Amino acid sequence: MSEIAGKAGVARATVFNYFPSKVGLVEAITEDVFAYFRGMLERGLADEETPVPTLVRAFFSHMGSGIEAYERFYQGAFRELMKVQVGLDPASRAGAMRRAALELLEQLMARGQQRGQLRKDVSPRDLASAFDSLTNGTIVHWLYEDAAGSLRERMERAAEILLAPVAEAAWAEPDGPVPELAPLDWNPAGPGPAPGRRGDRSAPVREET
Repeated sequence: MSEIAGKAGVARATVFNYFPSKVGLVEAITEDVFAYFRGMLERGLADEETPVPTLVRAFFSHMGSGIEAYERFYQGAFRELMKVQVGLDPASRAGAMRRAALELLEQLMARGQQRGQLRKDVSPRDLASAFDSLTNGTIVHWLYEDAAGSLRERMERAAEILLAPVAEAAWAEPDGPVPELAPLDWNPAGPGPAPGRRGDRSAPVREET
C-alpha cells in the first residue's frame, strides 16, 4: 500500500481512507481498467466503418498512451493488478468485467473475419487471447524491465506483430491515423492532478523499490 501511495503521489493514510486493504484497492483498480477497456471495445464495435485491423491498432496505441501518461502510478499498481487478473475469482465483479471485455474482443475479431479483413483459419477466441497476452506482456516489459522510448510507439509495433500473420493483404499495413476510441485525459487514480506523469521532473519517474 505504501508503494502504491508513493507512486500515486498521495499519503498512505489517504489510500486507507478509501480502501481498507491492498486487495480492495487492487480490485477497484482492476474494475476501473476493465471498465475503461470495455468502453473502448464498445466504441470500436459501434464503429461500423473502420476496418477491424485499424481498430486493433487504435486499441494498442490508446492503451500505450494511457499507461505511459501515468507511468509511476502503474509501476506501483500493475504487478498487483496482474496477480489479481491471473487469479480472478470468476464470481467476482472484476472477473465478470474481464470476461465481458474479452467477449467483446472476440466479437470484434469475428467481425474482422466475416468482412474478410482477418484470416478465418484462426478462431476469434485465439485472436482475442493473443491480443490479451501481447498487450499485457508489452506493458509489463516496459514498466519493469526496459522503459526506454515511448510505450505508445512500442505498443504500435506490437500491434503490427499481432496483425502481420493474420490481417489480409489489404489491411496488413497501417493506413492513416487511427480513430479516437478513448479519452486520453482519464486519471486511473481518480479526480485531481495526474499522479507521476512521464516528464514530471518534480518526482522522478523511475524509482527503485
